[in-house]
Amino acid sequence: MVRMAKAECSTFEDLVLIAREPLRPIMKSLREIILEIHPEACELVRLGHRAATYGVGPRKMAEGYAYVLPCRSWVNLGFFRGTTLEDPDGLLRGTGARMRHVRMRTIEDTAAPAVRGLIETALAERRQSLGV
Repeated sequence: MVRMAKAECSTFEDLVLIAREPLRPIMKSLREIILEIHPEACELVRLGHRAATYGVGPRKMAEGYAYVLPCRSWVNLGFFRGTTLEDPDGLLRGTGARMRHVRMRTIEDTAAPAVRGLIETALAERRQSLGV
């Protein structure tokens, strides 16, 4: 087995393959929604981090706005600046200084309008903050 450095990039399909089978459709649905909202998104997949990040550029923390990270029984849809996002439906979880996430347990969870709203708001925040 070859160990990958945490910073080594891979493909989304590689990430899907290391996730548990029931989580794979959830991951694919989230990616599809993100790319519908932001077709020119910069997608970076790091298998060492077990995540795909999406941003207005390749710098994860500075230009990224969201990530997809498979866990054991759910998929986290995370937001690098989640504490700044309006969350009227109370979906966001976490205790970090900035980051928050939503646990996606089913494919139906990904279709919630509030999920799309969080992604749109996170992208708008990054664009406004960076002037892009």
